[in-house]
Amino acid sequence: MTGAGTNHSVESLQGGPAIILVRPQLAVNIGMCARAMANFGLSDLRLVNPREGWPRTGALKKGAYAAAAGAVHLLEKAKLYDTVEAAVVDLNCVYATTARERGQFKPILTPAEAMPPAAARIAAGEKHGILFGPERTGLDNDDIALADMIITFPVNPAYASLNLAQAVLLVGYEWLKANAGDVKPFLPVERSPAASRQSMLSFFEFFEGELERSGFFRPIGKKPVMQRNLRNMFHRMQMTEQDVRTFWGMIVRLVEGPRAETPKEKRAREAKEAAEDHAERNEP
Repeated sequence: MTGAGTNHSVESLQGGPAIILVRPQLAVNIGMCARAMANFGLSDLRLVNPREGWPRTGALKKGAYAAAAGAVHLLEKAKLYDTVEAAVVDLNCVYATTARERGQFKPILTPAEAMPPAAARIAAGEKHGILFGPERTGLDNDDIALADMIITFPVNPAYASLNLAQAVLLVGYEWLKANAGDVKPFLPVERSPAASRQSMLSFFEFFEGELERSGFFRPIGKKPVMQRNLRNMFHRMQMTEQDVRTFWGMIVRLVEGPRAETPKEKRAREAKEAAEDHAERNEP
């Protein structure tokens, strides 16, 4: 099953540091990590001695594939290793993720600090990887000893435990920002240009005239202040030309009352009423 944001008409991003799951305990977590990787264009998934084995068949495969939510191509291409050493032997730089200080005197970085230089070095041809430990215990000290740097997350110190896929997602988010720029995936569609000053002034003249006729500006001595307040309200909205036309039309209808029904609208209404009447009379 794929999510609502899936778009197969565009090319998927590829590359980035290898995501190395060390002794992962649950197949479903491997699937969720694949989904997080796909969200942010990471494509190298490595598994070190998964507790339940590599989920290629049966319920384990079904659970992992369902959790991947369309990112099954990463599961299909995942590489399996017996040891952490084998999983990192081809890499130029290795990061270890941990929530605890381990006394190994390595540089300690947040994902936001680690990913920009990683992006530059990977672009220059290096291969990097990030170690993520087992869900219950995290990486052990021997795993961390294989890393060049530590990545840790700025979280609530009283509850620093992250779900495995959450940790991958946080790193992936910072990777994509560093590699592709902190750019919004889409922008609001501008359906109408900003209202011109002339259209705004014409609208104010019309609107305030109707308010004057209805006795809104009372006491009369406060009219200038009330006019300024009203105009500032509309200016804060940053109205478009379409907004001005819509407000103008709304006020006209309130002042003049309902529009007369056109012949076409009358025929459509009568046809609808006839269909509803027929349906009611033929109900079982």
